[in-house]
Amino acid sequence: MYLFDLDGTITDTNNLWLEVDREFLACRGLSPTPEYTDVVSRSIYPIAAQFTRDHYHLSDAPEDIMAEWDALALHHYRDLAPLKPGAADFLRQCREEGIPMAVFTACRPALCRAALERFGLADYFTAVVYAEEIGLEKRDPACFVELGRRLGADLADCTLFDDSPDNCATAAKAGLDTVGVYDSYYAHRQEELRAVCRRYVRSLEELVK
Repeated sequence: MYLFDLDGTITDTNNLWLEVDREFLACRGLSPTPEYTDVVSRSIYPIAAQFTRDHYHLSDAPEDIMAEWDALALHHYRDLAPLKPGAADFLRQCREEGIPMAVFTACRPALCRAALERFGLADYFTAVVYAEEIGLEKRDPACFVELGRRLGADLADCTLFDDSPDNCATAAKAGLDTVGVYDSYYAHRQEELRAVCRRYVRSLEELVK
């Protein structure tokens, strides 16, 4: 089974979240710090919201922070953000070859669904699994163990396509095959991504026959 990350792998949406963070904080007279950006970029929503509240000493409840993020992001996912180059063609090719596919994402469910429906990709996947619903971050090996259980799949028979060096390293440790996909958000960590993945591609276009 092929497992695809969403943000930065299928959709060009990683940098979108930098803008959401800036807009959210600007409304409060604040700006992102390097520590803030590092933590929230690799955390599932509830953890990121709690960290934001604590880091900036906000009075907002984590649930309210998440709701505001959702409202800011939905327009981008539903109307603006593009697919990564080659994504549609490669997914179509995999479907034609009969390869079972699933999405495994830290994205919010409503935002993920909006993007997949916008591009007509929802029916390509046998399942969409959200790290948020598992309750673990994708850099936790136990998250992939639970993913395999939910999919009824042997992790040794799964290949993960992901742009995050952390996610790919964790997946490899959990026994998955890994393909690293370049995204500008992690441009400074590409050698690390190459090192932890069996294969590395600058674009999914390289995989289209």
